[in-house]
Amino acid sequence: MTKPGLPKLIATDLDGTLVRSDDTVSAYTHEVLGRVRAAGIRVVGATGRGPRLTNLTRNDIRDADFLVMAQGGWVLDQAESAYLLRSRLPGAMLSRVLTELEAEVGQLSVMVEALEHDDSPLWGDYDPTWRYPVVVEKRSRADCCTGDVIKAFARSLAYDVDELLAVARRVVPPEVASVTQAGLNYVEICPANVDKGTGLAVVAQAVGVDPADVLVFGDMPNDLPMFAWAGWGRVAVANAHPELRAVADEVTLTNDEDGVAVYLDRLLSR
Repeated sequence: MTKPGLPKLIATDLDGTLVRSDDTVSAYTHEVLGRVRAAGIRVVGATGRGPRLTNLTRNDIRDADFLVMAQGGWVLDQAESAYLLRSRLPGAMLSRVLTELEAEVGQLSVMVEALEHDDSPLWGDYDPTWRYPVVVEKRSRADCCTGDVIKAFARSLAYDVDELLAVARRVVPPEVASVTQAGLNYVEICPANVDKGTGLAVVAQAVGVDPADVLVFGDMPNDLPMFAWAGWGRVAVANAHPELRAVADEVTLTNDEDGVAVYLDRLLSR
């Protein structure tokens, strides 16, 4: 049983929120999350990372009961080592989205995530602006869109990412695909009706937790859907995107100051 006055589930974004700028998670953060779980509160990592980064994700949030990955499209039950959800975007839909976006903004640099095993390559054209180590298998746009994919990354050569996202929100129907951005200078194109809120809803249903008992942490527009879904509390880190800060109930310290852990430590000490 959770303690009175505490949430029953906490979900946190990773990159830019739980993970520091040097791509590490502090020992303090791991210790606090361990105490959260010991208090009977379920822990969920909610990330844009796809299943190809499952091992990295497990290491960054070791006490997670569930991983909501690929912007909500894939949900992993850690105890059962089984996926509760695996979503894919038809290649024809991805091709349509890219065509419609390029009609508005011009040429896009595109990488596609189609494979799910650990350390799988992305497909498309390697982009030197990508900030993480990655292997990109060179493939044509048509080849990338032949089958179903997990998601795609698109960067405009003329628009910044917020401008591109605004265009994508306007021209991409929600029944075709979901579009967001997670701080990588790319718009991410995901299956229709997929976001972190829908992914967390799968977890909540599986464990019998009401959204009103869920506390969430985030930093970027891809966290907006889970902020809209969760009812116990919505906390942005101080380095968060203005769009997310605008809908947060509270703002904690930055990711580099272990803002999530500091907030949870105080919560447990009340």
